[in-house]
Amino acid sequence: MAKLTIQDLKKIKERVHADTFLREGDRRVKVTVHMGTCGIAAGARNVMDALMSEISESGVTDVVVTTSGCMGLCSREPLITVEIVDQEPIKYEHMDANKMRQVFKRHILEGEIQTPFALAKGSETAE
Repeated sequence: MAKLTIQDLKKIKERVHADTFLREGDRRVKVTVHMGTCGIAAGARNVMDALMSEISESGVTDVVVTTSGCMGLCSREPLITVEIVDQEPIKYEHMDANKMRQVFKRHILEGEIQTPFALAKGSETAE
């Protein structure tokens, strides 16, 4: 068996932390709104506002919302990532307030991935 490097240990730590974070406090879903300058310029604030409004109106308490910087896919902004416990993450592209409401109601609440604007399924790994 090959020896683990520091980089391997860091990757394991990050993966475990991400998995545990979703489970802490009975959180079932984590939604990341990518809000780099390109995302904000493309309308990410409107997407965030729509998401927060939907969460508030629905009264759900098992959804955590976070932000991140640019993913490097500026031409596909605004982007969001939906992570539901025990499922692969879904990245959605070209989001707007209406699409965000649809993703919230159909994917987050009902489990139906909205394929017309899904960009990718799964996590990135570098090996």
